[in-house]
Amino acid sequence: MPTRVIIAGAAGRDFHNFNVFFREKPQFEVVAFTATQIPNIIGRKYPAAITGDLYPAGIPIESEEDLPRLVRDHSVDVVVFSYSDVRHEHVMHVGSIAMAAGADYWLLGPRHTMLESRVPVVAVCASRTGAGKSPSSRRVAAVLQSMGKRPVVVRHPMPYGDLAKQAVQRFESLDDLDHHDVTIEEREEYEGHLRKNRIVYAGVDYERILRSAESEGDVVVWDGGNNDFPFYKPDVMIVVVDALRPEDALRYHPGETTVRMADVVVISKVDTATDEQVAAATATVSALNPDAPVVRAAIPISVEGSNDIRGRRVLVIEDGPTLTHGGMAYGAGWLAARDHGAAEIVDPRPYAVGSMKDVFAANPHLGPVLPAMGYGRQQTNELAATVAAAPADLVLVATPIDLSLVIKADKPFLRVRYELEEIGEPTIQDLLRSRLSL
Repeated sequence: MPTRVIIAGAAGRDFHNFNVFFREKPQFEVVAFTATQIPNIIGRKYPAAITGDLYPAGIPIESEEDLPRLVRDHSVDVVVFSYSDVRHEHVMHVGSIAMAAGADYWLLGPRHTMLESRVPVVAVCASRTGAGKSPSSRRVAAVLQSMGKRPVVVRHPMPYGDLAKQAVQRFESLDDLDHHDVTIEEREEYEGHLRKNRIVYAGVDYERILRSAESEGDVVVWDGGNNDFPFYKPDVMIVVVDALRPEDALRYHPGETTVRMADVVVISKVDTATDEQVAAATATVSALNPDAPVVRAAIPISVEGSNDIRGRRVLVIEDGPTLTHGGMAYGAGWLAARDHGAAEIVDPRPYAVGSMKDVFAANPHLGPVLPAMGYGRQQTNELAATVAAAPADLVLVATPIDLSLVIKADKPFLRVRYELEEIGEPTIQDLLRSRLSL
């Protein structure tokens, strides 16, 4: 009899682990995925178009809340934990539930899940969501371009739509974002690269994605999600640690793993952190990975039309995952509103519409800011309705995208921008040049 398996995930790492480790092995039978964190995925199936010959009916995606029942009902032998950005104790709470129901409990590591590329891979990962990984990825890609290379960006999965259609997604222009009907979260990760003429791949089947990406560039930039480790074996692994939250590298899974694996560590936000916080981040990195060179970096904030903020009632929209998965109360938008003299930062919570109310209820740590949530058209419309209802003179948008292309409002939008800048030496270019022999 095959070993019966449940993969506990969140529509990303779980699918990859299945594809590369379980899909073609008859000695295992994956009876279900469980899901958490991500909306609109429970009750669907991982489709037969991707699951392969051993799973002609696909695989059901159930709620993680039903894990004890699923283990018992399906006589499950093993539960495989396969998602990220959770406290270490959370990993073992799920393990305790699985073991109490009678199953073994596994974590799959890099050796069994990383794919090898025919071209160099530079991976950009983080100790925690919101550390500055996205601007770091953009910086790495820009440095490679300045060195005469053709980087192709492969983004950690965010498959929220039709999984079969999303198996391999290729983005070359902003029009491709509309063609693939991407969410706001996906736009936040792709748009900055596309505006700099970089091809971006994402999807579900990351071996097929890699083979396509290899044919279009001479370096693959793995743009990591949450605090996960890469799906591809990196030639250089860069990990971003947030100077404002240095302790997170010790407390979150698999962020600690990524820091321990790093070839290079970027300590970000040194321009907004205190000297004590930077020293604490440096000490944490040294304890986990004493041989990794450290790049210190700022993420300065700039605002188009900043003079319009002073004395106005401002609604702040922040990058969604930074606030939800990342656990931060506010981000660059709130700082910009404060620093540029807003008369009031309007609290959006009393004006939240539909699922936006649920977002605030699930994230009580949030300050008076609006996460840029948009998992599907309905939630995007509810985000727009919340913006319309809030009594603000203007909207300060601190997502990495032009949100006015996605939602319409009767208020002016000002964009907050933030990019990574190295402080002192070594620089990212120095380290890439030496480690890739460029």
